[in-house]
Amino acid sequence: MTGMLVTRYSYKHDIVFRVKNINGNKVLLHGEDIRLEADAPEEDLRILPEADVRKRQEEIKEKEEYSYRLFRQDYQLMKEKKEYEHKKQEPRNVQRFQLPVKVLHIDGDRLYLKKCIELYQRLGLQVHGVYVQEKDLPFEIDALIQKVQPEIMVVTGHDAYSETKGSKKDLAAYRNTRFFVEAVRQARAWSSNLDQLIIFAGACQSHFESLIRAGANFASSPDRVNIHALDPVYVVAKVAYTPFMDKVNVYDVLKNTLTGEQGLGGMETKGLYRTGLPYIETK
Repeated sequence: MTGMLVTRYSYKHDIVFRVKNINGNKVLLHGEDIRLEADAPEEDLRILPEADVRKRQEEIKEKEEYSYRLFRQDYQLMKEKKEYEHKKQEPRNVQRFQLPVKVLHIDGDRLYLKKCIELYQRLGLQVHGVYVQEKDLPFEIDALIQKVQPEIMVVTGHDAYSETKGSKKDLAAYRNTRFFVEAVRQARAWSSNLDQLIIFAGACQSHFESLIRAGANFASSPDRVNIHALDPVYVVAKVAYTPFMDKVNVYDVLKNTLTGEQGLGGMETKGLYRTGLPYIETK
């Protein structure tokens, strides 16, 4: 049964999950498209019929392609604006070069990590992807930052808020937020400047305020809602392709995500896209 797609009778089949682990009658579930972790008794689960699997795959693919097209339109506008500015200032025979942005993406889900890396590559971004379980983040973060020396870091995976464990202000009521918070704090010990190391942190229903206070530039989830697996990539891409002399407008970041401002938020941050001249062709 591990790896199968299921829904829960008790929640009227609102979310599709992937079975992660089975321990007796308790089944650990990971959202198939959203970064939510949950558990349920086996009798509460319904295996998704093959016809439903195909239908939802088509619907999700359509949504993902729509977000991708929106981002490409934004990127093209930014590129054309920059090229126009350069043409006014420089001779036509001068070519520019770009410095690539290094992204460290740490993910608590192997399948999500694979999907995210594919999207980074499709968007032309250089990424170092690492699978780390959320509970192990505090023990792994220092070595990874030292090895990769990133300009942007993503710390994500799965999370969930449980009303039975406490109020929304209580970190103990969240499955993994405390691990994300500690990872952000350690990263900020390496670089306290919010514009030198840009951090996205969190997953579904994470405690947004704690992540921002710990030092994240962008985080989830202001309204404790679920976020899509690919949302962190679009946040990163917007920062990576915004010229470093410009600030990243938070609303502009969120409008191309699949979740929007209910699930994601952040603060004004400088872009990281740098160009130089002249371009020298290597032989």
